[in-house]
Amino acid sequence: MKCPFCQHEDTQVLDTRVSEEGDSIRRRRRCVHCDKRFTTYERIELAMPVIVKKNGSRTEFDPTKLRASFMLALRKRPVSAEAIDAAIHRIEEKLRSSGEREVMSGRIGELVMHELKRMDKIAYIRFASVYKSFEDVTEFQDAIAEVGQERKPAGK
Repeated sequence: MKCPFCQHEDTQVLDTRVSEEGDSIRRRRRCVHCDKRFTTYERIELAMPVIVKKNGSRTEFDPTKLRASFMLALRKRPVSAEAIDAAIHRIEEKLRSSGEREVMSGRIGELVMHELKRMDKIAYIRFASVYKSFEDVTEFQDAIAEVGQERKPAGK
């Protein structure tokens, strides 16, 4: 494994752990040349479905775009990188396990909104406002009311 810092090809594995789900292996590594440490993940690689955009064009699934959406919505919010990684992993698993060869981009947007709603309500509102193209204040108020309703205990 090449070191991402100095590109040296000799790295040492310091620690290996199986993920909680049991579907990946996390390895802490150290470069023997520059002594920097980094983490790698070993996963089974399964084909992701092709994404069909609103205009009908097709594109490969790109997890960096998914991460960018999360990072933008979660900007300056108290959500850990591990929580973001876990949400992205859950979305990828749902897409893989769907068995579909093609998935509409809107489905991915819905999955992102679902994860954001669980992680951070403010980030959810931010994402939903762009994703659903809110055009006036009442749409924001409706989304905020929807999130607020979920927090109230039953019977009140």
